[in-house]
Amino acid sequence: MFAIMFNRMYAIMFRRTIIVDVVQGIMVGGLLAFFTANRITANRILGLFTFLPERTNSSGIVQGIFIGIALAYITTNLILDDNVKAIQTTTNGWNTIKQCNVPGNGILLRAACAKVLPMANVAQEAAYWTTIVDSTGRALSGQHNYVLHFPAGQLPPNNAFWSLTMTDVRNYMVSNPANRYSVSGGSGLVPNADGSIDIYIQNTAPAGHESNWLPAPSGDFKLWLRAYLPGAAILDGKYNVPPVVEVK
Repeated sequence: MFAIMFNRMYAIMFRRTIIVDVVQGIMVGGLLAFFTANRITANRILGLFTFLPERTNSSGIVQGIFIGIALAYITTNLILDDNVKAIQTTTNGWNTIKQCNVPGNGILLRAACAKVLPMANVAQEAAYWTTIVDSTGRALSGQHNYVLHFPAGQLPPNNAFWSLTMTDVRNYMVSNPANRYSVSGGSGLVPNADGSIDIYIQNTAPAGHESNWLPAPSGDFKLWLRAYLPGAAILDGKYNVPPVVEVK
């Protein structure tokens, strides 16, 4: 929380970059090294940890350097998380970001994009949505069965193709007996009588709906939906992906 507040106050005065954050953390660590090297140790200042042995100059300097690196790492990640939230849009549990890889955007925005969408294309090339929750906000798990229902004519509009991919929460694909890790318009999905399409997302094959099955692992998982050469409705923000609904 402190790092986020500091980031916002600092941004008012200076243009923020990752390099500035790293330098800031290392400088703080250097100050700690200076104080400890001069035997103004943290336990003397705060009156804490009096059980620790007296530090030497060399150990104080090493400690300060490590603290500086740790502060730089933690501060950078907190700031990136704050920026990801600022540029991310969530609808029906699906998260999407459209500002990534735009020529001329700042280093901080590029770093935030790299954290959540490695190797993302510009919005005109591909649109990306991810979710780890169902329609009620509960984490997706292979212990439950789900349906992703696309009304007739409401598949992701595109001028190339779309795909729905299954991974675990670390973004790794998980082996399954069907050797099926994604479904798309070319997967032979069988529509309902009204033209709508249901994708069954569960650990075991749904009886009578095997053609529309996306196998899920036994534990928590994540869904990735992609549309390549997305249509105008996606680019204009008018298209929303339906929620993932648990089947009772």
